[in-house]
Amino acid sequence: MANTAEVINFPVPDVAPKEPRVADLDDGFTRIANELLEAVMLAGLSQHQLLVFMAVMRKTYGFNKKTDWVSNDQLSVLTGILPHKCSAAKSTLVKRRVFTKIGRSVGINKAVSEWVKLPKSGNKNKSYLKEVNLPESGKKCLPKSGNDTYPNQVNTKDKHTKDNKDNINNPPKSPKPASFDPAGVELPEWLSVSVWRSWVDYRRDLKKPIKSQLTVTQAINLLERCKCSGYQPEEIINQSIANGWQGLFEPKGAKQPPRVPPRVSENFAGKDYGQTEIPSWARD
Repeated sequence: MANTAEVINFPVPDVAPKEPRVADLDDGFTRIANELLEAVMLAGLSQHQLLVFMAVMRKTYGFNKKTDWVSNDQLSVLTGILPHKCSAAKSTLVKRRVFTKIGRSVGINKAVSEWVKLPKSGNKNKSYLKEVNLPESGKKCLPKSGNDTYPNQVNTKDKHTKDNKDNINNPPKSPKPASFDPAGVELPEWLSVSVWRSWVDYRRDLKKPIKSQLTVTQAINLLERCKCSGYQPEEIINQSIANGWQGLFEPKGAKQPPRVPPRVSENFAGKDYGQTEIPSWARD
């Protein structure tokens, strides 16, 4: 019997060198003026703002457009920045007039003179120490500088006592307004002072005192309407006090006048007045 052998073909790794990827104009290009690039370099943009600027330039000038709607997600894909940070950078560039925005479309403002420059920080005029000529050898005295007199020492002792510290941040208290006195208000002529005081005292005893002029005005208006309907003010007030009510209530309908009992006519024919005797001069 002959021996057989099985041939196994193992995959050969691809060790061929790959060509490096090179950017080529044939794959597309973006036209931009050199003056615009130089203005961007001098605009002092932050890293996020510069990346967003380049992304908008790619989405507009890269497609031969002046403006286009570029979403925050598209900017995030191109720049690797989070969408909300792309939105913040784009808003800043719009405020600085680097971008023009019409509706939802955004573009680059080619009028670089309209771009708002960042304020310069720091002071231009810095005060430096005056040059002092030191003596060549240590034997000579140093030149005198400044004044011989020193400012009076300031007492650094803490003058804030416990009471003062508690009152440092407390604003001055305004005086409390005088409490409202419903018993001293001006009343109409048809409303008795004693009747009104009885209502005020009753409300105070109920722990529901009258606290405003508006409440007094409404109560007087109700009593006046009741008076026009035929009810006296003391009737309305006494009714609320007797029933333990906290307010005054207007009765329904006008007050009916008191009924007078009908007068019964006397039956003179049915009464017995006795027998009347006719005088002698009237008989014939």
